[in-house]
Amino acid sequence: MSVPNILQRIMTRKQEEVSERRATHSESALLSRITEQSPTRGFAEALRNTVNQRRPAIIAEVKRASPSRGMIHPNVDNFDPALIASGYEKNGAVCLSCLTDKDFFKGDDRFIAPIREAGTLPILRKDFLYDPYQVLEARAIGADAILLIMAVLSRSQAQELESAAFEQGLDVLVEVHDEAELEAAHDLKTPLLGINNRNLKTFETTLQTTLDLMARADDQRIVISESGIQNASDINHLMKNGVFSFLIGASFMRDADPGAALATMLKDVQAS
Repeated sequence: MSVPNILQRIMTRKQEEVSERRATHSESALLSRITEQSPTRGFAEALRNTVNQRRPAIIAEVKRASPSRGMIHPNVDNFDPALIASGYEKNGAVCLSCLTDKDFFKGDDRFIAPIREAGTLPILRKDFLYDPYQVLEARAIGADAILLIMAVLSRSQAQELESAAFEQGLDVLVEVHDEAELEAAHDLKTPLLGINNRNLKTFETTLQTTLDLMARADDQRIVISESGIQNASDINHLMKNGVFSFLIGASFMRDADPGAALATMLKDVQAS
């Protein structure tokens, strides 16, 4: 498994981070916090219900920054995850995604609780998971689903994390970038298959990646197109080719009002 340099740096830092957190919050402490959480909200079910109606199922992302773009949201000093999430829910999002990585994406675990309190949509904790400890963290902070990135995981690691997630009532979104990762992802039970349109070597995006890989995916998977979706035309193109779920972050977060940006995009999406 060849991992691009930026992912290697991220995963090295994740190992340090998990070690640091274990020293201050034991697994038993996380399990205690989990007992205080309300039931999970059904991330996969929400997507399935919308996709089955052949309507666009938007996973709208709360995202401050990225390694390739730097700071994304214009209101750097007045970043309000709950307000952003409320805007997404009001304007047609089906689920939410929240970046929790601090060092590379300027995210925070603390974003999820206020997002959850502000609305009713299921929330994906988007981070770089490799250890079951992080799965417990996700449930303890109020997430409803986790992301598994096959570019940084072996098959056995992904299966272990998926089992840990299911044990906690969390849904799993497995993300792939190429055919080799897709083949490995087929060993997982989750119906949620994210196809990332970004080439990890060049960082260029093309929606054709989704179309090429979905043709090789199991029929039972719910395909979610990720990265590079800029406008309603992109959504219309993908829907005409049988893709009805989309994870969109930067295209919304570049706007001072991400919820309004979502509304503008959906206004021009054609009914299928």
